[in-house]
Amino acid sequence: MDVVDDFLRRDNKNFLINGLLPYSHLTQGIRFEDVSFKYPGHENLVLSDVNLWIPRGTTLALVGASGAGKSTVVDLLPRFHELTEGSIKIDGIDIKDYDIRTLRKAMGIVSQDTFLFNDSVRNNIAYSRANVTTDEIIEAAKRANAYEFILRLPNGFDTQLGDRGVLLSGGQRQRLAIARALLQNPEILILDEATSALDSVSERLVQEAIDDLSRDRTTLVIAHRLSTVRKADQIAVMEKGRVIELGNHEELMQKSGYYARLCAMQFTEKSQMQKLSDRKAIAKTSYEIRTRLNTMIGSLRLLVDGMLDTPEEETELTEEAYYSAINLLKSLETFETGIQSPEELEVA
Repeated sequence: MDVVDDFLRRDNKNFLINGLLPYSHLTQGIRFEDVSFKYPGHENLVLSDVNLWIPRGTTLALVGASGAGKSTVVDLLPRFHELTEGSIKIDGIDIKDYDIRTLRKAMGIVSQDTFLFNDSVRNNIAYSRANVTTDEIIEAAKRANAYEFILRLPNGFDTQLGDRGVLLSGGQRQRLAIARALLQNPEILILDEATSALDSVSERLVQEAIDDLSRDRTTLVIAHRLSTVRKADQIAVMEKGRVIELGNHEELMQKSGYYARLCAMQFTEKSQMQKLSDRKAIAKTSYEIRTRLNTMIGSLRLLVDGMLDTPEEETELTEEAYYSAINLLKSLETFETGIQSPEELEVA
């Protein structure tokens, strides 16, 4: 009863005032002017005097530590919250003046926590558009790197996904969300740490799909891994609700400020993880090599000492030693291709 009563109350909710101007399309860009924000019932500001300009067709990346205000910035654009102070303007018009339904229809959002319905793959992708064709759904799935895993599902595009897509992995859910956004074809794209919870293989597939999705769109992206935002037109570095640095990757690295320190910290962490991975690979390969060598030495020792009774046994042991040598070479080749060189590590 308490939950229902709180849901029905009107005195503790911030109702949005809908604008009258239908949103059509973006021609110039998006501007944050002296934006400040605090959550209802709280005294402390989450954002303070944020000023940003995002020209049409460019990408703005927001980086910084957890709690810096990055997600709040992108949540304000579709009016999930109302500003405390300042304004956000699209083509010089305050977003409060736009009809909220048409405004949000022009935006695509791919976040870390993807919501999928307990419905078919087909309907989950087509959710963003009415009267969509099967060919359009398939094309969106292919561009999102989702087509192949969908075909492997029990009923392909008609497979029921379960509550919140429980039958899929994190990477698969993200790729369906990207297919949904591709089908929607939004003018404005919001990416909120879309790859941060994925393993390396899933991250690569999702990042490739995101790169395709972001092309020629006005994009706001929040990224934990700085390697994914190097190509952004602008990078806004946030700390405690303020933008403390702004520029592209090269400009910020030359300043040797907060962004440069973040990059150095992540590179060090990645190098340490790579070294640990390399040590594990070396130990595994060493074990496999010793196993193959022991087999070869045992077979060759029996041949050298003349301990075999028949020519057939000699042939069998010779073949066993030969195939052990072949497997040993394969283990060495796998080891050589799996361990990155210092140059490759530097590029990564």
